[in-house]
Amino acid sequence: MINVLTEATPNPATLKFLPGRPVMETGTANYASAGMATGAPLALRLFGIDGVKGVFFGSDFISVAKAEAVDWRDLEPVVAQGIAAHFAAGEPVVIVPEEPGAAAEDDDEVVGQIKKLLDTRIRPSVAMDGGDIVYRGFERGVVYLSLQGACVGCPSSTATLKMGVENLLKHCVPDVLRVEAIE
Repeated sequence: MINVLTEATPNPATLKFLPGRPVMETGTANYASAGMATGAPLALRLFGIDGVKGVFFGSDFISVAKAEAVDWRDLEPVVAQGIAAHFAAGEPVVIVPEEPGAAAEDDDEVVGQIKKLLDTRIRPSVAMDGGDIVYRGFERGVVYLSLQGACVGCPSSTATLKMGVENLLKHCVPDVLRVEAIE
């Protein structure tokens, strides 16, 4: 049987589950509801557990958000069991359809610097807490980012975004004036 470990996150409504094996080979995936989890068998399995409100897949972890009325003491073992059963059955985490003709956009130098800092200095730290910060755009000095996983609804996410992410980006990329979170 697969032993799934858990870790607390800064967000009391979210736990980080560690199955001891890769979860996502590339990128991350965030599901705020079962309706968004089409093509994600593990997310659908977890949303089938009463009290699961959100699911986020990182490279080697799964962050699960719970409904406010549910206690982690009741929910944690059921979620861990569901994750273990899923991996033991050899089922895929996500089924990604190929996108024909999908091409990466050409980034200008400033956007390239922002993305590099996000990927090398910020996202790895945020992933340690069970979340992710995803680049969504840059316009007139404003970097737009999306918070995912344990970062959603976390009491310290605003401080992390402003004092951590914004300060780093402004220091390293002079064209950055501020950072804003978008959904």
